[in-house]
Formats: sequence, structure tokens, C-alpha cells
Amino acid sequence: MRKSYFYSLVFALLSCASIAVVAAPVSIADTVQPSVNAQVIREAQDGKVDLNNADALTLQRELAGVGDAKAKAIITYRESNGPFASVDELLEVKGIGKAILERNKDKLEVN
Repeated sequence: MRKSYFYSLVFALLSCASIAVVAAPVSIADTVQPSVNAQVIREAQDGKVDLNNADALTLQRELAGVGDAKAKAIITYRESNGPFASVDELLEVKGIGKAILERNKDKLEVN
């Protein structure tokens, strides 16, 4: 009888503890992803894409007329020739012409 009483008491204690853990509120700090990049936040605030820091997905998403191949060409050019000195230097990238540059000039910046 004592043994079954002890097991019942342990079971009740563990049940209460597990319910308390499941029902505990989640803090906002636990739900924020640490992978959020400060560059992405800044781009969202000012609406400009930095040619020297943007990744291929950002270039594709933010620039009109720039797909996967052109975004990779921009990054390849940047890696082989160093950072862009001006937005107009984008014309040196294969596949980027005056029309694409003019369409996106107000969205671009060089830092």
C-alpha cells in the first residue's frame, strides 16, 4: 500500500511539472531568429540594395530584370574585381545593360 501511494504521489508531481512547463509563456526573445541579418533590416528601412554586400537572393528579389544568372554574374564580378566603386560600374557586368541599370538606379547604392 505504501509503495502504490508513493508511486501515485510521484506521478502526480511529474504530471504537474510537465503541465507547468508546457503551459509556460514563451518569451519574445526565444522566438526571434538569430540569423536575421542587419543588412537585410537596413535594406528594408531605406529601400536600397548595396551592391557590395547583397547576396544573390536579395539582388533577384529587389531588382527588376535581374534573375538568378544575372545576380550570380554581379557577385562573380564583385568577387573578381573587388567592390563596386559606383552604381554605374554595374554596366561592366555581363548581361546588365543600360535599360536594367536605369530601371533599378534608384534602388541601388554602393557602400
